[in-house]
Amino acid sequence: MNNILNQHFNTPYQTPPFNEIQPDFFLPAVKEAIKQGINEVREIIENSQDPDFSNTIEALERSGKQLSRISSILFNLNAAETSEAIQKAARDVSPLLSEYANDIWLNEALFEKVKTIYNNKGTLQLSQEQQTLLDKTYKGFIRKGALLDDKQKKRYRQITNELSQLSIQFGENLLAETNDYKLHITNEEELSGLPEAVIEAAAHLAKNEGKEGWMFSLHITSFMPFMKYADNRKLREQLFRAYSSRCNHNNKHDNKEIILKQTALRLEKAELLGYKSHAQYVLEERMAQTPEKVNNFLEEFYSKSFDFAKKDIEEVKAFAKKAGFNEEFQRWDFAYYSEKLKTARFQLDDEMTRPYFQLEKVKQGIFNLTKKLWGLSYKKSENIPVYHPDVEAWEVYDESGEQLSILYLDFHPRKSKQGGAWMTSFRDQHVKNGINILPQISVVCNFTEPTPTRPSLLTYNELTTFLHEFGHALHGMLSKVTYESLSGTSVYHDFVELPSQIMENWAREKDWLQEIGIHYKTGEPIPEELINNILASGNFQSGYQIIRQLSFGFNDMAWHTITEPVQSNPVEFEREAMKPTELFPLIEGTCMSTAFGHIFDGGYASGYYGYKWAEVLDADAYTMFKLHGIFDKNTAQKFRDTILSKGGTIHPMELYKAFRGQEPSIEPLLKRSGITKH
Repeated sequence: MNNILNQHFNTPYQTPPFNEIQPDFFLPAVKEAIKQGINEVREIIENSQDPDFSNTIEALERSGKQLSRISSILFNLNAAETSEAIQKAARDVSPLLSEYANDIWLNEALFEKVKTIYNNKGTLQLSQEQQTLLDKTYKGFIRKGALLDDKQKKRYRQITNELSQLSIQFGENLLAETNDYKLHITNEEELSGLPEAVIEAAAHLAKNEGKEGWMFSLHITSFMPFMKYADNRKLREQLFRAYSSRCNHNNKHDNKEIILKQTALRLEKAELLGYKSHAQYVLEERMAQTPEKVNNFLEEFYSKSFDFAKKDIEEVKAFAKKAGFNEEFQRWDFAYYSEKLKTARFQLDDEMTRPYFQLEKVKQGIFNLTKKLWGLSYKKSENIPVYHPDVEAWEVYDESGEQLSILYLDFHPRKSKQGGAWMTSFRDQHVKNGINILPQISVVCNFTEPTPTRPSLLTYNELTTFLHEFGHALHGMLSKVTYESLSGTSVYHDFVELPSQIMENWAREKDWLQEIGIHYKTGEPIPEELINNILASGNFQSGYQIIRQLSFGFNDMAWHTITEPVQSNPVEFEREAMKPTELFPLIEGTCMSTAFGHIFDGGYASGYYGYKWAEVLDADAYTMFKLHGIFDKNTAQKFRDTILSKGGTIHPMELYKAFRGQEPSIEPLLKRSGITKH
């Protein structure tokens, strides 16, 4: 039987035929696609004509597309709808993909052709996008080992192969540890303090597990409400310790040794390529450029916000003491008393707002927002195959009626899905033979599931998360470039968060909140007083939140600025790295790094600072909307033309200045966060 993955997909818009794909299709399909990719590269090398942009650079850009397609399907399924068979396929395929990539980047004959074109680029009549592709291709060869000698190339291959396997293993361990733990409650008194909706969701989870009573998991939609509302301090401690010690139990799912191996191998790879550290290697291709600049950036925010963070903590401690709490204040007390303080100060908690943020209404509100700004419209498709019954497929159209994209929406947690929220793609926008190839974009979240008596209702933070990920999706859907490798979110990592984070600003706008805030039972609009309380609480504990985020950035940079492999226990290493940001007593057994998927099973190694970096960009950029109107089409169109549609075709600072008219300033973010001293 012909493997469906190696064929032209006979589906609407050539979307993946998920209903026909079996896990055991992937390994043979990848092997076949690798053969095809190798043949395409061989044709470039054996071409007797003089190398030029068309027969070498563009031909190389077009090569391996079937392999990329199959790989994106596999690894997206491994993140959002995995199984033992899918995980095995990912493990089996990863070394083959690593070897294939190395066969290209380390091919001397191919590099010679690329180098010839690059050395003659001054004589070529190239567009800006073509120039960028040439530069990126040439630098890609250099940064992936083309200048190494044979012995070094052999070692480089070994390192990249092992790193790909370690990353997959890290993610599998984290998913397993997250799924393995359940807090099972059978005594109703232990539910004291929990809102009705949280209790109902816990009963729903228990029933799904075949148990009586109530269950709480380490998935954030279950974990966070318990930490915020449960009166039972011992159970809060139990759940906190379980969450904060994931993959740090010296068992088969422990990630400490994986971290030590990964960071040592990343360092060795960087040194092979002539860099002092992994961070120096990575940041060469970022807006920040150097580890020193990143650390200075983090330190600047730290110095401006730490006193505010300490004040935030002391306020919560004082509030707890006044409420009769006399024990040592611990991490599992913070969310609980913080939520009570927020309620007392602003007459506000998550459960007050949740009934007004019904997922379906929020989704439609985001659709309507993009219609106002960019004229987008959405048509739900029942014909496009999806990988799980919960997933929705949408066709996305421009104001003129031109189709722009396919959009998948996957909202709810399940055992087969990683935690968190992310945007990804099954295919990026590009032009092939003069035809615009539509992107296939996916937004994956973990919002509270509907229950038999109520729909999925979002907290205000989840609403913000939805806007964030939809901003990434817009970056992919509104891309308008020629080459797939420069499309959509294929930009510097400390720039990629700008489109996502700028969308969060509408969650701070009364006009928009009034549009989407409809009570799911009564149909009543969200009260203006409640909106005012939401907005008034916007800077509540912003100092603490900033320091918490900076602590992750410091930890990331510590792991990736090492110049010698770490010999100490990762727990001790992490504590030293995060010590300046510490605001609570240390808890034995906990370790953030062993569950830090962003940097050990994602693309954020040496890049976690990028979230805060992009916040500077988004706060500064959003001043243009505040100036001209938050629904101003001209400002939105300019943002689309200069940022969203350009992908990685132009240096991000040039794109930013084209929109804003100047380089970004830190002041709008400090002002928005309330981190200003009067």
